[in-house]
Amino acid sequence: MNNFYPILPLRDIVIFPNMIAPLFVGRSKSINALEAIIDDNKEIVLLTQKKPSIEDPNAKDLYKMGTLGTILQMLKLPDGTVKVLVEGKFRCKIEEIISTEDYLSAKLNFIKTDISNESYDNNIINNLKNSFE
Repeated sequence: MNNFYPILPLRDIVIFPNMIAPLFVGRSKSINALEAIIDDNKEIVLLTQKKPSIEDPNAKDLYKMGTLGTILQMLKLPDGTVKVLVEGKFRCKIEEIISTEDYLSAKLNFIKTDISNESYDNNIINNLKNSFE
């Protein structure tokens, strides 16, 4: 896919596919990234920072594996921060990060997980049953 998606750098949390989480966003670049997509497709790349203390992360400060997520809800708070509810959709590997004054964007490859193999599913179910017993 040749599209670039805005990046939302995360501190101290990793969002996985099918996971829904509330996030409080206060950095201006992150808020700009959210505002850029809220009227569009609402898809954003959720990348965890290597060091949470870095205030203005760039490409080298972010992990290269992340999750493409969808913004389910966005609420601007009186103190200038934004509360968003995100849902992870697909794992992705970052190919390139573009930095602008407004926000970071990423070109990515989606990582599909194929668990359609029926015997694989049965093995997982049997292992879970045995673990619970």
